[in-house]
Amino acid sequence: MAMTSTTLSSATHGDHRVPGRSVCVLRDLMDRMDQERGDQVYAVFEDGSHWTYSQLRAQTIAVAVGLQKLGVKQGDHVAVWLPNCRQALLTFYAINYLGAVFVPFNTAYRGAILEHVLKNSDASLLIAHAGLLERLEDADPAAVRHVVVLGDGQAPARFTSSAFESLTGTEDELAPLARPIEPWDTQSVIYTSGTTGPSKGVLSSYLHLYTNAGPDSWPFITGEDRFLVNMPIFHIGGLGLPFVMLARGGSIALMENFSTDTFWDFVRKTECTSIFLLGVMATFLIKNPPSDADRDHKVRTALMVPLTEVSGPFHDRFGIDIYTIFNMTEISSPIVSEPNPVKPGTCGTVRRGVDVRLVDENDCEVAIGAVGEMLVRTDRPFAMNSGYHNNPEGTAKAWRNGWFHTGDAFKRDEDGYYYFVDRVKDAIRRRGENISSFEVENDIVAHPDVREAAVIGVPSAYSEDEVMAVIAPVPGRSIDKAELISFLEGRLPYFMVPRYIRILDELPKTPTAKVMKAELRKDGITPDTWDREGAGIKLKREKL
Repeated sequence: MAMTSTTLSSATHGDHRVPGRSVCVLRDLMDRMDQERGDQVYAVFEDGSHWTYSQLRAQTIAVAVGLQKLGVKQGDHVAVWLPNCRQALLTFYAINYLGAVFVPFNTAYRGAILEHVLKNSDASLLIAHAGLLERLEDADPAAVRHVVVLGDGQAPARFTSSAFESLTGTEDELAPLARPIEPWDTQSVIYTSGTTGPSKGVLSSYLHLYTNAGPDSWPFITGEDRFLVNMPIFHIGGLGLPFVMLARGGSIALMENFSTDTFWDFVRKTECTSIFLLGVMATFLIKNPPSDADRDHKVRTALMVPLTEVSGPFHDRFGIDIYTIFNMTEISSPIVSEPNPVKPGTCGTVRRGVDVRLVDENDCEVAIGAVGEMLVRTDRPFAMNSGYHNNPEGTAKAWRNGWFHTGDAFKRDEDGYYYFVDRVKDAIRRRGENISSFEVENDIVAHPDVREAAVIGVPSAYSEDEVMAVIAPVPGRSIDKAELISFLEGRLPYFMVPRYIRILDELPKTPTAKVMKAELRKDGITPDTWDREGAGIKLKREKL
């Protein structure tokens, strides 16, 4: 009997927990799926077109050859600044097909945040949408020298540039790998918000990406499913789902952006069987008026994160089994629920292959029912992050005492169910986006009239948070709130611009001069707080 890749891996590496390359390494996996399921549909699009597995591989290799012609080699970091589209998916796969590292940027980045990720990425090549190029005009390019442009546009003069369409070639032009790509090799660097510093680049291996939603993590997803990808490819949700369905031998439907009005039409048209509802998505959908078409779809499972009070009504109305999880970019779905959980607010229980502890500030375990920070480790090597890129201090702090510290506070009940309580750190989560209060504060205090600022999350009517800034002006000056918003709109991603502004003469501080954010959160939205949406100023994602 011929030895399979999986058994070869065990024989070669001596560890049954590490699957073979053809199971979890993108290049080998794609090659295998082309052989086994070449004519099967892998991806469907809104216009009705689709890719089979063989078409996916052929187009991936064409783009990979084009990247090689630009000098991309195994192990190189390639920055990608694209919205959800076919080209973004091909770029992701082509970079990994070469054994290079996929480094996606949030399309809302600009200013200091953009400069930070450009520098941290170690990339000399950037693949960007034409609609984003103007943001590079004044940005420090760091090591980036060449920009591949998707769409009509030209990179600023200090870069060399080429069109995305020029990324092409034939399989016989593909240069051989320097060595096989291994499951523990770095697959991507994904930026997640900082709390006491700039955003951090999470180093993720192929085995991490595979485990994140693999058979042990999400056993309710099969190779018969078609998963809706409606989260951006620069987030773990948009990055992980295409990969996990490739590994399952299933398919995806690619949506550029979530829209309440068009959601069900898209789901029906593309015959999705699984969907991911993040943040307020489920709330928006359930608030639509009931319709005779509510069960006119093929969806059988939905991941709802977080699990809210609408989960039961959603299941009853749409006939879909609801699951929930706790996850973050750095880990691999350690907490997963059963279908249609009945315990309000739960994230689920610990899945197989994971250890979880809730601890105090000294890493000592807390009692059942008490609040503690969640710590995680896995029994599979490289099943979680490999640290933070170019950030040894952040890596050491997160991984101290042999456990990964999530920075999130939880409670556990006597039945082993976990409940999210709050963030130990100061990150804010608004409609699926993680926001660094540190980064927002830095741009607020750049305004000439602002002396100091503290940014906090306050409850949103839809779940998660809204961004609130508490500001002290420079003595003798006053702050024009609408003008400040205009100032920030040119510096920050739209989702990071505060909705609420409160002006104080002095921010409350501890004896060691640290701002007492707990006091500000306790005060919340006070009568003297200004609401920009109430003033008619609403910000939305730019359409590219």
